[in-house]
Amino acid sequence: MEIAAAGGHSVLMVGPPGSGKSMLAARLPGILPPMSDAESLETAAVQSLAGSFTMRRWRQRPYRSPHHTASGVALVGGSSVPRPGEISLANHGVRFLDELPECDRKVREVLREPLESGHITISCAARQGEFPCRFQLIAAMNPCPCGYLGDTTRACRCTPDAIARYQGKISGPLMDRIDMQIQVAALTTEELMSTAPGEASALIAQRVASARERQQVRQQKANARLSVQEIDEWCRPEASAESLLRTAIDRLNWSALAYHRVLRLARTIADLSGTPTVDAAHVSEAIQYRRALSTNRS
Repeated sequence: MEIAAAGGHSVLMVGPPGSGKSMLAARLPGILPPMSDAESLETAAVQSLAGSFTMRRWRQRPYRSPHHTASGVALVGGSSVPRPGEISLANHGVRFLDELPECDRKVREVLREPLESGHITISCAARQGEFPCRFQLIAAMNPCPCGYLGDTTRACRCTPDAIARYQGKISGPLMDRIDMQIQVAALTTEELMSTAPGEASALIAQRVASARERQQVRQQKANARLSVQEIDEWCRPEASAESLLRTAIDRLNWSALAYHRVLRLARTIADLSGTPTVDAAHVSEAIQYRRALSTNRS
């Protein structure tokens, strides 16, 4: 989640029930960098259109987590007068989508364009409205219908066909637009009962802020928002890293979108380590963050 926060990357978490996916998503706003004046004003303006802005939310990054049964209109917006929906109300914040395969297919697929462009146009009768929606998507799903594929404590009851159908609900074009696809394992009894303190969110937030500052100085935007031309300029890997990436593309049959997202992700990992170049270690780690479902399917 630190890498996702540092680069503004979208994430799909795959894991059994009770593994902490929702908790991790809810904690993400706490490690994101502070909002700029422009982001705060734009977010307040969108929330005001929906009648949900209050001063206590000023400079607070939105966190929206509507139920997976929410309609497409609730997600993107609409009515007789165009009004912002959930993805716009999450502008410059986090949009958590739980039980991703259980969402209506139209709801899932409508996310594709906003994830790419950062805005959405709503047409109602003779009126049209365009709203910003530069949100950070955090989605979660079980690895199979029963939820326990790959779990070490419970046996999966699902057939291979049922697993393939369940995971196949997430289309290839949508998966290509999600930067990180990670497995979240359930805690063992020893881990659950352990009283060892974890790392404070404030320390993680400092590293995230430092990485974002490097990105602002270099390219004036988060790595997740880099265009193809900017990726060629700022994310070019070293020779050894390029060879590793070429092998991964051939073996995993990646699309151009997936290739560019791995480069963005590797650039963020390099920023967190304070390294000016993208080397093989950064690319190798980025590749591992895009194999959650492919690993389960094998």
